[in-house]
Amino acid sequence: MFTDELRCNVWNEIRQRDIRAFSRQLTPAVLGKAALRAGVKLGKSPLALANLVWLGISAAMHGAESFACILTSTLKLLEDQEQSAAELCKVKKQGKRRSRGKRSKHDPRRDDPTVVSEAAFAKARQRMPMTFWIELIIALGEQFEEQHGSMHYFRGFRVLAMDGTRIDLPECKDLCDHFGTAKNAFGRQQPQARMVMLQFPFTRMPYRYELAPVSCGESTLAMRLCAHLCPRDLVLLDAGFWSYGLLWTIQNQKAFFALRLKSDVKLATLKRLGNSERLVRWTPKDSRGNWRKAGLPKSIDVRVIEYRIPGFRRQAIVTNVLSPTAISRKDWTRLTTDCQDAHRKLLPPGLFHRRWEIETSYYEMKVVQGMEGQLRSRVPGSIAYEIAGHVVLYLLVRWLIVEAAVKHGLDPLRLSFLEAFRELQLMRSSLLTATPHWASKVLLPRLLDRIAKHQVPERPGRHYPRRKKSKTNDTKKKPRKQSAKHKATHAKPKSRKGFAKQG
Repeated sequence: MFTDELRCNVWNEIRQRDIRAFSRQLTPAVLGKAALRAGVKLGKSPLALANLVWLGISAAMHGAESFACILTSTLKLLEDQEQSAAELCKVKKQGKRRSRGKRSKHDPRRDDPTVVSEAAFAKARQRMPMTFWIELIIALGEQFEEQHGSMHYFRGFRVLAMDGTRIDLPECKDLCDHFGTAKNAFGRQQPQARMVMLQFPFTRMPYRYELAPVSCGESTLAMRLCAHLCPRDLVLLDAGFWSYGLLWTIQNQKAFFALRLKSDVKLATLKRLGNSERLVRWTPKDSRGNWRKAGLPKSIDVRVIEYRIPGFRRQAIVTNVLSPTAISRKDWTRLTTDCQDAHRKLLPPGLFHRRWEIETSYYEMKVVQGMEGQLRSRVPGSIAYEIAGHVVLYLLVRWLIVEAAVKHGLDPLRLSFLEAFRELQLMRSSLLTATPHWASKVLLPRLLDRIAKHQVPERPGRHYPRRKKSKTNDTKKKPRKQSAKHKATHAKPKSRKGFAKQG
């Protein structure tokens, strides 16, 4: 494979300057580990895998800019600095000297080693395997757990949350054909992709995710993610994931689950543990024989924990953590609204209510970062590349928030993601043009201090209602045509005056 060492060195230098905020996380060792596990080589070209990761993160950070602008914005910032401009001038002169010799017209090397075309970037991005992105997220997660893994545990369980969402994509025929479109009472909508993610709710750090067409169900994607669970993992699920096969898949991994009880499920009580707790056995109807073919037992034993919040209907949590001594009912259902004294410190919410943290993560990724509404690509593979860049960027920003919280003794969930994202964007040019010593010793600690200043107040009981879609004239249902027999049957009776005239 053809490589250009001069251009490769130039773009590696540009990449290392532009991601200085994440230099402690995106190390060469992490990138090399991800490439080794994915079975690919990092490469030695200007658009090698390491540089494509940087460009994917940069595209997620600057959603309003085109790919062409992203490729040149960092270079322009360096050219405007006196010291960097001198270094770039030397590199360009080296490229011109190299071109003076006899070169074939098919030689891909250019005179200017600082130039990379958008077409070359698009081709290189399509050849980048998704397995490398997944392995990179795994490697970053392992590095995070080595430093701050204790934050993810509660009474010996590693707590995760799982939920799905839909991502609106640009209107394009190729995306419609691959991902599909939503069909509902409002008519056909724009193309959408389905995403299911596993997340650590105590830090909102992504763990794994799956991206698929909307025709693929959330439970199917959840079954794939369950393969990554470890023993003693506790997964908090939405009620929409109520599936006998999914629950047994989690239990077969020697992991645990918790989700809200559905109203139409019939359970047989085995033992009463208290006024609001009981051990039950669920034996679902297997009319199609799906669970029997999968080799699953006929029933599963679970623990039901009932509770009621004032002003709301009675609810129940179902979990396979059968022992009340492992996680008590109070630990499951406690709410910050239980504290009535305003001068007293608010208690942390119950474990099951931490499931809502993944909803906040989806909001931060889709709205704050712009993962929904600012995607540019028109090819399914490129869409997957952009979304992977958003997930990695969100992971890295959350990592900075955790470091800022640890440095100042705060809860990571009390720091604003929106303000942290803004502080990162404001310091980008300073980190890019600073010397390595000034960036590592002064700017990065200052960035953490600024992130720690933006604390979110505790707001118990706050909720975010879903957006209501308004019907348009094009999507309104047309009135049904009534037959002559229907009109005669439902005809209005004549008035008494009319009958009198007929008589």
